[in-house]
Amino acid sequence: MTEISPPVPKTEALDFPLHAVGFEYDLLSPEKLTGHLTVTETSCQPFKVLHGGVTALIAEGMASMGAYIASGFHRIAGVHLSTNHIRAARLGELVQIEATPIQKGKTIQVWEVQLWKADPSTSGAKKIALVSTSRVTLLSNLPSSKEMKGFEDIVKQYAKL
Repeated sequence: MTEISPPVPKTEALDFPLHAVGFEYDLLSPEKLTGHLTVTETSCQPFKVLHGGVTALIAEGMASMGAYIASGFHRIAGVHLSTNHIRAARLGELVQIEATPIQKGKTIQVWEVQLWKADPSTSGAKKIALVSTSRVTLLSNLPSSKEMKGFEDIVKQYAKL
């Protein structure tokens, strides 16, 4: 009897560190990426608010994924990350995240990533307060190794191209 294992969650297959802090991708495309995170003990600092390092991890991860897709699946390397923390997201709060390109050049891409508190009682979890905004600059169109082909295939399963 063959045992069928359950499918790997989308974010776990795409970016294990983001998955480990509880982040989940909702939409992946060359023009916009979205996701969400419920602030848990895993993603908090001792003061029970979202850790700034987790915010930076999400920003870099989403911008890198967006740049990877927008470049036609070429290797990406982050060169600069700047994050402004506007207000705290507290333990238990839902955070919506959106990444959009500012510049999609052949060698340099710049992405903006915003984290918003969301009202989970509304349809689509309406954004209610900006938590942070980040700008990520990335080198793009770097040569990819053969090992990256398998990852490209996984991304293509989930991306809206």
